[in-house]
Amino acid sequence: ERINAVIWFSDLRNSTALSDSLSRDDYLMSLNSYFDSVAGSIIDHGGEVLKFIGDAVLAIFEIEDPDDMHQEASVQALAAFHEAEKRIKEINQIRVQEGQPPLAFGTGLHRGAITYGNIGTEKRLDFTVIGSAVNEASRIEALTKNLGVPVLMSSNFAQSITESLKSMGVHELRGVPQAQEIYTLDAG
Repeated sequence: ERINAVIWFSDLRNSTALSDSLSRDDYLMSLNSYFDSVAGSIIDHGGEVLKFIGDAVLAIFEIEDPDDMHQEASVQALAAFHEAEKRIKEINQIRVQEGQPPLAFGTGLHRGAITYGNIGTEKRLDFTVIGSAVNEASRIEALTKNLGVPVLMSSNFAQSITESLKSMGVHELRGVPQAQEIYTLDAG
């Protein structure tokens, strides 16, 4: 099925260092705390978590009317991001008291058309989303590491919300034919 959606892609920061410095059980508890915070926030705000990919989360917020520029789905996705940050901050207070390293994550948000359904083989099907919009969300998330911000948004996403944003400039995204302006939340 072809649908329009906000695509959420987030990734745990410094996961290799965490896995190297923590016992296996502590690392798995850390990973699950991250997933509980991020996936729980997505679900609580009307999103659908499709997949855990290593230490990454792929989710969507379906768009009912693609012609409506101020999408409820975009507002829900941004609210989920704020909630996930809050939950991680609360977990980190406990982690620091226990002498554990804090958790951090980066999130890419994009709006676009995707194909939604089963893919795979006769013996192994997977329910997921595919399409260039999914790739763009992943590439946007990857920029959060280089630009040092926790969330980045495509211009497609940015134009659908009213929250104050700051341009992070025009960027080439690997595998995306056209450079695009990328935004983050305006902290000031």
